[in-house]
Amino acid sequence: LPGIEPGDRVAIAMKNAPEYSEIMFGAWHAGLAVVPMNARLHPREFAYILEDAGAKVCFVSDDLADGISEIAGDIVCLEHIVLAGSARYEEMRSGEAVEPAAVDGGHLAWLFYTSGTTGRPKGAMLTHANLRAMNAAYFKSVDDIDGDGCIVHAAPYSHGSGLYLLPHVERGACQVIPASGGFDPAEVYDLLTTWKGVTFFMAPTMVTRLINDPGAQEADTGNLKTIVYGGAPMYLEDCLKALDLLGAKLVQIYGQGEAPMTITSLSRNLHSQAGVPDYHERLASVGTAQHGVEVRVVDEDDNDMPLGEIGEVLVKGDVVMKGYWNNPEASARTLRGGWLHTGDMGALDANGFLTLKDRSKDLIISGGSNIYPREVEEVLLRHHSVLECSVIGRPHPEWGEEVVAFVVAKDGAEVAEKDLDTLCLEHIARFKRPKAYLLIDALPKNNYGKVLKTELRDTVFLRDRFQSGSR
Repeated sequence: LPGIEPGDRVAIAMKNAPEYSEIMFGAWHAGLAVVPMNARLHPREFAYILEDAGAKVCFVSDDLADGISEIAGDIVCLEHIVLAGSARYEEMRSGEAVEPAAVDGGHLAWLFYTSGTTGRPKGAMLTHANLRAMNAAYFKSVDDIDGDGCIVHAAPYSHGSGLYLLPHVERGACQVIPASGGFDPAEVYDLLTTWKGVTFFMAPTMVTRLINDPGAQEADTGNLKTIVYGGAPMYLEDCLKALDLLGAKLVQIYGQGEAPMTITSLSRNLHSQAGVPDYHERLASVGTAQHGVEVRVVDEDDNDMPLGEIGEVLVKGDVVMKGYWNNPEASARTLRGGWLHTGDMGALDANGFLTLKDRSKDLIISGGSNIYPREVEEVLLRHHSVLECSVIGRPHPEWGEEVVAFVVAKDGAEVAEKDLDTLCLEHIARFKRPKAYLLIDALPKNNYGKVLKTELRDTVFLRDRFQSGSR
């Protein structure tokens, strides 16, 4: 493409497709950095990422082309929009081979946008060296791979799990994309009759749906090699049920966009040690530090906490990001003292097992996707009749959590739920939209004016319990 030089950013707005990996490796061959974008985002959210990253090129799938085209005129940096599978794409694909660009391990490879507590996405800069470190940790701490196996990409490429294609490519394993382009339990079981040595990455909610599917008990899972799960807590009951149904084929990982898929892991072997006295406690943990990674738990002043006591989880290693794109303040704050401050709270035991107590405290994890309350709250506050609001997550049997909004109207004003729904759909992705709006007179607050989200969660719990008990 004219005007594109090594170091430029190439965005991808697509669901899982063969072209996705072609674009990734083609971009790296040319010395470009890949900017993956969640295909479920709102066009305005796409626009923010494209502008912030300074992306010159955006590869897009047919189903997202109209949304990207609508915003393209307002994005000065964007010079090319290429439709995957189009004649233009095929022309690029069949062009003359070129020598790989001269890049080293310190060059930017993957610019992954991960929301912070402010709700504004920040671009985590991952270098080629970071990705190589992730591969090395996978082989040492997660699973072995041989060329006879495959990985089925049922989780989005645009998430950190998409990077798991890299260790499988390195070892010559097949990459399989389900016909649905996503996750469907029946399709998973069908794929297991066709492919051998199959690995999946799944969010815990996906594992739960898989084992609770009507066809689960009769399904032949002999070709299943490994399910790597992570991205949210796994309920102990579901984990035990999965082990009973599938056998010792589970590996848990804990990571962040800033240290992709590579902080701790709970091995297949540890999942199978049912006779160990603290077996259930270990299953409730996220395992021990992966290869090449150091983990600490500290207090507010970065002093190490005693074993078993809760503090913030800190991480160090070659897998940790270079920093946040064009955000030196956030980089300095998050990487202070040479350690990645995850924002997650947890505790370490004497054997190095890390148990998470809260993933960024107010973070909502729905279907494996992160939803930060602040960005939803900021949209709701655009409504002229909303005085204040607070967003929390409540348990959902299929997705893990769903979004609930508490809304306080201005004096004498009325707020219609359908208007709030419309407002959200105009500004944020559909999956971030609250599934319930609870209109209340005032938000509970402490003496400093901070909203007490714990009380709001208790309110939802008691309300749901009362309603279920009164049916």
